[in-house]
Amino acid sequence: MNKYELALVVSAKIEDEAREAVVERVKGLVARFGGTVTEVEDCGKKRLAYEIQKMREGFYYFIQFESDAACPGEVESRIRIMEDVIRFLCVRKED
Repeated sequence: MNKYELALVVSAKIEDEAREAVVERVKGLVARFGGTVTEVEDCGKKRLAYEIQKMREGFYYFIQFESDAACPGEVESRIRIMEDVIRFLCVRKED
């Protein structure tokens, strides 16, 4: 099992319940493809480095999980089509 960290930037224009639903949906995707979420860090609302889709702010989340090598690709392909996720990046953590 490899360790990964998934950084999510969620739109600041949606309600709190919808934002939490997006994070829960991503955690569900990780579990669906054989991963185990170990930690979810909510960094709150921050200013973006540059404007994306006419937005200047977004909510940042960092999700650590353990899985085999196929899981991150599957999760990324599903996150890519989620409208409320502005940006995302999944990286493998070194031991």
